[in-house]
Amino acid sequence: MILIPVSHAQPYGKGLYSENVPYGSETALSIATSGNVSIPITPTTSGVLATGTSIVTVTSTDVKGYKLYIRTLSSTDMNNLGALIPASSNGSPAALSTNTWGYNTNASSNFVGLTMADTLIHSITAPVSGGDATTVTYGVKVDLAKPAGNYTANIVYTAVPQTD
Repeated sequence: MILIPVSHAQPYGKGLYSENVPYGSETALSIATSGNVSIPITPTTSGVLATGTSIVTVTSTDVKGYKLYIRTLSSTDMNNLGALIPASSNGSPAALSTNTWGYNTNASSNFVGLTMADTLIHSITAPVSGGDATTVTYGVKVDLAKPAGNYTANIVYTAVPQTD
């Protein structure tokens, strides 16, 4: 019996000359956040808006850039031992209704409700080897109808390299 060594070729990708990633080299992509977001709030009878921010930093040497997505993990509601604050039904930036929450990436007072599907919030078409920060602002508007406590929601950020 004769054993013949088998060699597997790696796929040859699309490269660009004169970029900060040598032609044919592997690219890298990493994502980091500023940590948990805490939004202290003192409700009023008519409802009050409070905000908090998360900074999402993506570092990528991909010559085509990356896309950044956001979604909730298992529920769109903020939960406090069964007391819920639902995500806003806003499909485009608008003021929050009382007892809802949402996000934006422009630091305005208008918010979009989160879903459990990946939603594109930022993209760039160049390498960002020094890091590219996106500020996500979360807003919650509550009145005295909601019981006091710590309401939580799990958010997932996903960064993927551009391919075209």
